[in-house]
Amino acid sequence: MFRQSSLKTREDQRPGVTGARRTRTYRVHFDREHWVARDTAWATRLNRATHYRAVLLPLAAASRLGDGLLWYGLMLALPFVAGREGRVCATQMAIAGLMCVSLYWVLKRWAARPRPFTVCSDIRLCARALDRFSFPSGHTLHAVAFSLIVVEHFPTMGWALWPFTVLVAVSRVALGLHYPSDVAAGALIGAGIGWLVLLSGIGSAWS
Repeated sequence: MFRQSSLKTREDQRPGVTGARRTRTYRVHFDREHWVARDTAWATRLNRATHYRAVLLPLAAASRLGDGLLWYGLMLALPFVAGREGRVCATQMAIAGLMCVSLYWVLKRWAARPRPFTVCSDIRLCARALDRFSFPSGHTLHAVAFSLIVVEHFPTMGWALWPFTVLVAVSRVALGLHYPSDVAAGALIGAGIGWLVLLSGIGSAWS
């Protein structure tokens, strides 16, 4: 929600009053409290869905795989099953992973945003928290960066990786570990790192 206040000024002639002027000032500013409330509301709604085991189990499994198991497995397997292209892809994934972890930890400590289950009594924790802070979502950040790189090298894998990445992102909110804005920020940062690694061509000459 945006409110009117003062930022832009203009002068206009007051009708019927010669030479009289009045100045109107407007400002549009971000209503932080409104968006925090919306963020919390969506986190609460998704978390309620985990009361159903049919929802909880696949989300918990996706989150667990997103801890690193799937990505590390791909990095180890690709050089053996896909030759040079697999080695280039695995190298770029490793480089992106280092960049993601470095930026992730800096942002976590800078934002120091508590996880939703610690501050909202309506949100229950449904999986292990790897650290204290919420912003950004490291799982989503890594999933987007790695998926971009893998799909660039092996397009057919997108049919499996992109749905999995979406499931990881949703799971982090539904399990009580993140707000939607944490996930959105993680996705944007991960996309930036993934494209940066791909566009730089780094890793190609080493494989």
